[in-house]
Amino acid sequence: MKANTKETYNVPKEHVKVTPRLVIAYIVLAILAFLCLFFFYILIINSTRNHVQIQQGFSFLPGKSFVKNFINVKNDANIPIFSGLKNSLLVSTCCAVLSCYFSALTAYGLYAYDFKLRKAAFIFILLILVMPTQVSALGFIQLITKMNLMNTLYPLFIPSIAAPAVFYFMYSYMQSSLPMELVEAARIDGCGEFKTFNKIVLPIMKPALAVQAIFTFVGAWNNFFMPALIVTNNDKKTLPVLIASLRSADFLKFDMGKVYMLIMLSIVPIIIVYILLSKYIVAGVTLGGVKE
Repeated sequence: MKANTKETYNVPKEHVKVTPRLVIAYIVLAILAFLCLFFFYILIINSTRNHVQIQQGFSFLPGKSFVKNFINVKNDANIPIFSGLKNSLLVSTCCAVLSCYFSALTAYGLYAYDFKLRKAAFIFILLILVMPTQVSALGFIQLITKMNLMNTLYPLFIPSIAAPAVFYFMYSYMQSSLPMELVEAARIDGCGEFKTFNKIVLPIMKPALAVQAIFTFVGAWNNFFMPALIVTNNDKKTLPVLIASLRSADFLKFDMGKVYMLIMLSIVPIIIVYILLSKYIVAGVTLGGVKE
């Protein structure tokens, strides 16, 4: 008889122990997921129904007025949907790019350089962080009026260059993920400061840049206060202002189907931006790591 030369290995199977604490955690997560997705589902369903159907109450089944609502929104002369999308996209993209780049540049200056007023500058930026936007709104309106920038889009994104909240996040991320050995090595090799920042620091900062780009984009996209004060022409209004003007229309001409359709169209770019940038949040965490 031939001996059996095949070796068998018993691989122990690990079983997840189900505990009451784990069950409660999953139940809470399921409830939170339901609450988040349910209202989004209501928005999609109502965008497919007409005004009369929406007034009759909620329905789990979609209606047949999706195309009609879209055509009504598109043909409304008082609601230039495509120019509103263009304006919101322009303002939000510029805010995200300017705030992330210049905040990271400012954070790099305070992190990589040791100068006399370094601590004072850091405290000054944090003091600006706690100042509400409404406090400086009147002075800001007076300033842009003197500069002949009223009813333009420039005041909506140029001030995002100074973003204290984004700066603080970038500075904290540099403290935990940016070793000074990389910066010093680049300096020894003769690399300029801006080249070091653009070629070495920014790739390491990809996770932080992605997170703040998402938050800044969403914040600028949903901003209503400043665009409502600055912009008056319909062709320069952003989507939140257009939605508010549609909701404040005459009651006899008020169409809930158009409102839900416009709101649904306004959240599509936010979802696209999140899908495009969310992969960098985890993927770049270990970029540029140096072992001591």
